[in-house]
Amino acid sequence: MENNEYHNPVLLKETVDGLNIKPDGVYVDVTFGGGGHSREIMRRLGPNGKLFAFDQDEDALANIIEDDRFQLINENFRFIKRYLRFHGIKQVDGILADLGVSSHQFDVAERGFSTRFEAELDMRMNQKGDLSAYNVINDYDESQIASVLSQYGELTNARAMASAIVTARLEGEIKNSEQLKLILSRFLPGHKSNKILAQIYQAIRIEVNQEMDVLKEFLEQSLEILAPNGRLSVISYHSLEDRLVKRYMKNGMFEGEPEKDMFGRFEVPFKLIGKMIIPSDEEIKINNRARSAKLRIAEKNK
Repeated sequence: MENNEYHNPVLLKETVDGLNIKPDGVYVDVTFGGGGHSREIMRRLGPNGKLFAFDQDEDALANIIEDDRFQLINENFRFIKRYLRFHGIKQVDGILADLGVSSHQFDVAERGFSTRFEAELDMRMNQKGDLSAYNVINDYDESQIASVLSQYGELTNARAMASAIVTARLEGEIKNSEQLKLILSRFLPGHKSNKILAQIYQAIRIEVNQEMDVLKEFLEQSLEILAPNGRLSVISYHSLEDRLVKRYMKNGMFEGEPEKDMFGRFEVPFKLIGKMIIPSDEEIKINNRARSAKLRIAEKNK
């Protein structure tokens, strides 16, 4: 049974439709979570189809699909190419990624992802990871903390926030979210406190999980392992992710422009399929976490 309590899959039909599933194809869901997207892919596969899924979070293993056509790999999807090769797969017909944090990770207070709960500073998607939010807040120097908050939280007063954190550390280590909120309380005016806090948490979480580096590595490998006409279907939740996905799908680069030939033409690796898709008001009502989702679909050129 689909575990919607664990993670309510966003844009379920649209994302899987975007893969243009062939019954005997090989597909990858790099963000397995509660298995909602994976189960929808499995429903569309024939007896010879195959689905590989990735999730570095051990909690996701509880949602495994018992089916010979399915293989769950308990690893970070930045290693997609390596682990598919290990399973004898060099090319696939489609890849799905639902980026960000699963509902389950947000809802388990002790994981430290949600601004709603008092929790230890953790935020590791891989619970065996060495770097946690505690390390970022207690071990990074002031300029490093400022850089994280500015780059990944897009916070204008990142330097002042970093200074407040480093000053507070002189009194003793900062262990939990309540301490952090108290230290930064002067930067959290009532009407904007939730929004700013979400930006602070996002910044720390991205740093802890190296999310932007992981996304770049994943996109570059996707291009290598997709078969000609293979599809890439990616849901992102904030502008930093979406910008990378959009640029890479448009011209195969994260910055700059591709070189043109003498006729002013340049080759691009993908063809965009349709326009960006956002959830309906109906879906957002049912699943509030869908509100910032953006789905982009691309097909690899021959």
